[in-house]
Amino acid sequence: MNLEDEFAQYRGDLVAYCYRMLASLHDAEDAVQETYLRAWRGFAEFEQRSSVKTWLYRIATRVCLNALKHSSRRMVPSAVGAPGTDPDDLAAQAPEATWLEPFPDLMLNADPALVVGTRQSLRLAMVAALQHLPPRQRAVLILRDVVAWQASEVADLLETTTAAVNSSLQRARTEIAKLAPAEDQFSEPDEPVRRALLDQYAKAFESADMVALKSLLAQDTRWEMPPVPTWFDGREDVLRLLTAKLRPGEGQRIMVETSANGQPAFAVYIRGREGTFHAHQLQVPTLTRSGISAVLAFHRADLFPLFGLPVDRAATD
Repeated sequence: MNLEDEFAQYRGDLVAYCYRMLASLHDAEDAVQETYLRAWRGFAEFEQRSSVKTWLYRIATRVCLNALKHSSRRMVPSAVGAPGTDPDDLAAQAPEATWLEPFPDLMLNADPALVVGTRQSLRLAMVAALQHLPPRQRAVLILRDVVAWQASEVADLLETTTAAVNSSLQRARTEIAKLAPAEDQFSEPDEPVRRALLDQYAKAFESADMVALKSLLAQDTRWEMPPVPTWFDGREDVLRLLTAKLRPGEGQRIMVETSANGQPAFAVYIRGREGTFHAHQLQVPTLTRSGISAVLAFHRADLFPLFGLPVDRAATD
């Protein structure tokens, strides 16, 4: 295998790693591009005391830590303010706000086993929780608990001691335990219940069927809409929002299923006056045995091509 092919085989892993660090696919891809540039330039000095993969992770970590010195933390709306109650009073995006972005599962080299193996650490709730950690502590947690490096390797990379790495890891785990949902809350319904829930939700949302949606949403469900900072907490307030914002009737929306962050997702298209359907939002619902407990609805048409989806669709597509 030549060097170019060896570099290429790690691209998916590196993008996912940088995404966990930066919470943005765009920033992660920029970081990986910078990683490869530095690797090509410095390969003559690479003494092969470690594997190429480990060497690339070392470079990527330094690139991410440097990027985080010059950027604000990416968050979800529920992390920066209290929920709203009035669907007609949605706050405008604050100019300084930067929001977490979804991660297309197709970036993981189309390897289903890799999607399953990294699913929990890529879930939106987990990535959002990671952003609360200081950058170096975030790197320690991901390198130790996700990438499975030894403490001594992390210490060498960060130019610190093994004891300091272990201490940082313990603090990071404690903080994540407070912020991220417990592992049992990640548990989705078994098939075919999961499949039925997704099909029923897509049908209900397409037709703006509030009765059906009420039966599918958990009592404590949450609805967030980056870049809109206003979010809604609880089934009744979420239904009030959807009733106000969804144009009623059949044929107004198309739900196209995809996958993000190891979770089911839907690309939502809305019908324009000319009959063409236009990209509107990318929804990532969290499925539990009690129903849909959260939806992150990213109002960004520019995300659609990253998921291999067109921005516009004909009614017959």
